[in-house]
Amino acid sequence: MRLSLRRADRDPDTSDDATDLGGPARVGARTKDLTKRLKPGDVAVIDHADIDRVAAEALVAAGPAVVLNASASTTGRYPNAGPDILLRAGIVLVDGVGTEIMSVPEGARVRVDGGVVLVDGETFATGTRQTPETVATAQAEAREGLSDEIERFAENTLTYLRRERDLLLDGVGVPDVRTRFAGRHVLIVVRGYHYREDLAMLRSYITENRPVLVGVDGGADAILDAGWRPDMIVGDMDSVSDKALSGGAEIVVHAYRDGSAPGLERCQELGVEPVLFPATGTSEDIAMLLADDKDAELIVAVGTHATLVEFLDKGRAGMASTFLTRLRVGGKLVDAKGVSRLYRTRISNLQLTLLSLAGVAAVLVALWSTAAGQTAFGLVGAQIDDIVSWFGSLFGG
Repeated sequence: MRLSLRRADRDPDTSDDATDLGGPARVGARTKDLTKRLKPGDVAVIDHADIDRVAAEALVAAGPAVVLNASASTTGRYPNAGPDILLRAGIVLVDGVGTEIMSVPEGARVRVDGGVVLVDGETFATGTRQTPETVATAQAEAREGLSDEIERFAENTLTYLRRERDLLLDGVGVPDVRTRFAGRHVLIVVRGYHYREDLAMLRSYITENRPVLVGVDGGADAILDAGWRPDMIVGDMDSVSDKALSGGAEIVVHAYRDGSAPGLERCQELGVEPVLFPATGTSEDIAMLLADDKDAELIVAVGTHATLVEFLDKGRAGMASTFLTRLRVGGKLVDAKGVSRLYRTRISNLQLTLLSLAGVAAVLVALWSTAAGQTAFGLVGAQIDDIVSWFGSLFGG
């Protein structure tokens, strides 16, 4: 890994290693789907404008040698963190290769020479190979235009509010479900920002409070991987496993206002009859609205969006629902990191043992300070000496 990091930090066009980077091509229009079949050393071919943190971390976990992006990894819309994460992991990033790169045959041998992409030894396309310097420049330019993006966000928020005001203000359209939320804590898991670390930190909280576990799409698998079972799965079911869907959790399929429900057919093929929840927002948002409408006492969010840049990572269509949902849920919503910092397990087994030993020691000291106690210790000592002598004579012959 150290060698790869040094390689990424050098100017790619003057590096001696620049002509020997490549591997078999893995092509995918959707980055999150592509990462499921990437292997270390592959060349990931994507079309992903403004690579966000979640996509970049998923790519890093898969370990490709090179990422070829048909689009610009930073368009200037906002300072996205994805390109920097890829470079820091030692992954070569070539930007703006063009949509023709998506036609590269699956498994074809791809190499990069600077910004030139060669397929089976022949020049196929040309892009810009990113360096820490070019990424830093693009980030600085994106920060300058951030105010324009915030203005567009405000306009989009008003549009979303007009469209979904009945749902946001009065809960109109929230379906009936069998899972009981009233008066309980609810843990909503999205396979997003630092979800593994957050789940690990919440282990004691989950064990002691037994919250309702809600997985948003692939978040259901995250719950299973952590050793628990989801009570409910919410989403369009495009990134959740069959194992999770068939595990007995209540399924709520995110349907759209035009009546389409992409996840319905898949559930029915598995013999699962889901509940439909038509809404314009994102799946993580409707999970929060559902928990709030059903009178959950507290909603703890794992892997969801909390900062401005994270909102922008969702794109303008997703930002408005994310922002307004948090206003709707209000004080019930707590980020997992806040819970892990405030919450402490009541008492551990080690602490209980040490406390018991300290109590016994205090009693013994108190007895020793009295005449009766010293007499009792003397009798006990004499009995122990007799037992030791008996064992000595027995085994000594």
